[in-house]
Amino acid sequence: MGRANKSDIPDAPAPAVVLVRPQLGENIGMAARAMLNCGLGELRLVAPRDGWPNPAAQRASSGADSVLESARVFESVADAVGDMTRVIATTARARELTQRVVNPRRAAEELRQWIAAGERGAVLFGPERTGLQNDDLVHADTVLSIPLNPHFSSLNMAQAVLLVAYEWSQAGAVPDETLVTNTARPATKAELTNLFLHLERELDESGFLRVPEKRPDMVRNIRAMLQRARPTEQEVNTFHGIIAYLATKRRRG
Repeated sequence: MGRANKSDIPDAPAPAVVLVRPQLGENIGMAARAMLNCGLGELRLVAPRDGWPNPAAQRASSGADSVLESARVFESVADAVGDMTRVIATTARARELTQRVVNPRRAAEELRQWIAAGERGAVLFGPERTGLQNDDLVHADTVLSIPLNPHFSSLNMAQAVLLVAYEWSQAGAVPDETLVTNTARPATKAELTNLFLHLERELDESGFLRVPEKRPDMVRNIRAMLQRARPTEQEVNTFHGIIAYLATKRRRG
């Protein structure tokens, strides 16, 4: 294939691509090239190993300079998806968490529906060597698994980005299902994180999370359960109120 022409980032609303702890600048560049091929332009990087900007990424991007120049760097996954209401995480392996799993085509169709409804979406891609960890996955409400040869399913980061971005480019834009929230908007991931911290603080004080070796798994499972619920901003506020009321009753009791 020939070298792509340099192009501006598309104006149409689209999901962000979040590369978590990427190791090789070349893979970042090739991911940017794949994104622009398929009409995606928002790239977010979480703690890139070799820092940013990276000359190797620019060389490998084959002209997708606009994507690289507008890329934003974050210290954590929580920071990178804090303004999102929908997050899909890619993984090749089964994890201990109970999470909804879809294939790339279904993920692309749902992303189209969510974004058409005014929501903000992102897709997480894990580091080359290990993939996403459980602490990364709990920021997602949906998991994406690419069905490949079960005896050899290894993809590098840029290949995975291309597969998902291509499905996005081919997906129809007409939603076949919507969530009616009236005037309430879906909660952002930052708002959910604040709720989790509030809940976990009270659970610690009440003694519910009293076994140190079990606490990390219990916290992850609680977060994954609430992520699947897809609460609205108002529902998150209501949950804060419930937690505060029960905590006050417990302290007075």
